Amino acid sequence: MGKGASDAARTRLTAALARVADGDRGALREVHDLTTAKLFGVILRISQDREAAEDILQDVYLKVWNRAGRFDAARASPVTWLCAIARNTAIDWRRASGGPAMLPQEAAADIADDGALAFELIEEGQERARIHACLEALEAKQRGAIRSAFFDGLTYAELATRMAVPLGTMKGWIRRGLSQLRGCLGDG
Repeated sequence: MGKGASDAARTRLTAALARVADGDRGALREVHDLTTAKLFGVILRISQDREAAEDILQDVYLKVWNRAGRFDAARASPVTWLCAIARNTAIDWRRASGGPAMLPQEAAADIADDGALAFELIEEGQERARIHACLEALEAKQRGAIRSAFFDGLTYAELATRMAVPLGTMKGWIRRGLSQLRGCLGDG
């Protein structure tokens, strides 16, 4: 299948999001069917609570329904955009519920993703390999900060405290690191 299949999947999801922006409920069902396993995994990893993750997932699709018009395929892949919504919603829930912001790394290993289609797995693997290579090209401090922020859900303030640097320095590291990542990944 390769790149053609991943491009087709991306195009299908992008088109479905455009129809959601136009108020097409059937398109929201298509987006849900294509992404629910992945988004649930992201949410469960952060929330550490299966029942809460199911509720959070519903909130995510409500946000997708309300925000689909904001999606810009020129700026991000649809999966990246959807994962950002899921991640941020789960982090907001975690903070509101008083849970710790930092999660154990091994939590991701407990998440089963039975619903992923073959093309999603291939696309995900290719995207992961590209992201990993681009992350490795960053300075160690930027790489560590970005990984902790995006994979562990830590805030800038938590990262600054953890790494014993001023908040502005942390924001600069992440901003410059993300800029380098965008350039490496060809997204800007």
